[in-house]
Amino acid sequence: MSKADKIFIENMKDILANGVWDTEYNVRPKWDDGTPAHTIKKFGVVNRYNLKEEVPLLTIRKTNYKAAIDEILWIWQKKSNNVKDLNSHIWDSWADETGSIGKAYGYQLGKKAIYKEGEFDQVDRVLFDLKNNPSSRRIMTNIYNFEDLHEMHLYPCAYSMTFNVSGNTLNGILNQRSNDMIVANNWNVFQYSMLLTMMAYSNGLEPGELVHVIADAHIYDRHVPFVKEVINNPIYDAPKLKVNKKNNFYEYTVDDFVIEDYQFSTLSSRLPVAI
Repeated sequence: MSKADKIFIENMKDILANGVWDTEYNVRPKWDDGTPAHTIKKFGVVNRYNLKEEVPLLTIRKTNYKAAIDEILWIWQKKSNNVKDLNSHIWDSWADETGSIGKAYGYQLGKKAIYKEGEFDQVDRVLFDLKNNPSSRRIMTNIYNFEDLHEMHLYPCAYSMTFNVSGNTLNGILNQRSNDMIVANNWNVFQYSMLLTMMAYSNGLEPGELVHVIADAHIYDRHVPFVKEVINNPIYDAPKLKVNKKNNFYEYTVDDFVIEDYQFSTLSSRLPVAI
């Protein structure tokens, strides 16, 4: 039985049973018909995924794992903020006429800063430290850059990664200010697990544990029926992951990740998305 499913179901049941509604507030998100998109939420959700045990893909609902990997490569490898460099259309609503999402996500990871060892962007600094100073407790990134927020079309949701080497194992903490649980939770968990895997293998390490810290874990009002359906779907065994290991992080492609024996349930209808 997939442990990722068990964690997800426990989170959803807890939010539905013990969460707090924001219906007394004016909220930013809207549905397509202009109705405010309210949520029920839990504060400070922390989940742990051991990548040595299984690949954290839901089986109670399919996660588009290829698109998830493609997006993480778009952000971390291409360091792009233009949807023309992305194969899926998940960011189209936030892009301007040129395809740009502003000074967000990949743009921030590609900005260079001066260190005593030289000039690096955030990704290259992580790679430098993993190779040259793996015992460091300062291997981290942060794309929530306050001075550029006014030029971001969407403030970063998953905004910080902290990497930590223990023995020959690379662990990581993903900090997320906001998580639309039914739409994006497993998507984020899987893609950052694969980021951790790429960082580990390209530095001669083994991927270990991903800790996912969510400040605001929420379910939208119109998603509640879908959530109740999904958490009652059959749970299958976790799929198997095969990775074509590379010594260079920048050489990874979507095709280097193969998911085998992926069984999953499907939703009975299309999930609405709040913007």
